[in-house]
Amino acid sequence: MQGGLAKLAPAAAFAAALKPLRRMNWFVYAKRPFAGPKAVLAYLSRYTHRVAISNTRLIAHDKRGVTFRYKDYRANGLARHKVMTLGADEFIRRFLIHVLPKGFHRIRHYGLLASGARADNLSLMRTLLAMAMPLSNATHANKADAPATEAPVRRCPCCGSRMLIIESLEGCRPPQRSAPGSMGIDAS
Repeated sequence: MQGGLAKLAPAAAFAAALKPLRRMNWFVYAKRPFAGPKAVLAYLSRYTHRVAISNTRLIAHDKRGVTFRYKDYRANGLARHKVMTLGADEFIRRFLIHVLPKGFHRIRHYGLLASGARADNLSLMRTLLAMAMPLSNATHANKADAPATEAPVRRCPCCGSRMLIIESLEGCRPPQRSAPGSMGIDAS
């Protein structure tokens, strides 16, 4: 660490600096992005799936330092692509800011379908929505164990996937054929 942050390098000093912050109530102010959600996604995607800098962007390393290409996202057109030279120590410092500590993962999955709690959350959602639990693989294998009241699984005649009945129309009469030459017009 450099400058005023050097005093926080020891773990005990860093923990002591964080202690009063843990007792504070933090309030997050979030507002709609000016350029819309697509701009936010574009901004975040630049940081979630990439290394800090790829080898193709490195141009040279000499006495002056490391020269590389970068994009200035505030500029448009040809002015967006720029070249920068940094001293080797500053280049390495900036690069290491993007290296995650051991045990951390770059992309984390949160939410209802996060892998750690997916099964429990889906079960809870089905309960709250009063939906039937899907048949497990074991139930499919042992159809003899299935209750007799269970409705038969209907399959699509085209693709073979399971069909879900959305609505049943009761009491409808089948379509009637018209007499040849009457063009479907009922005279009664």
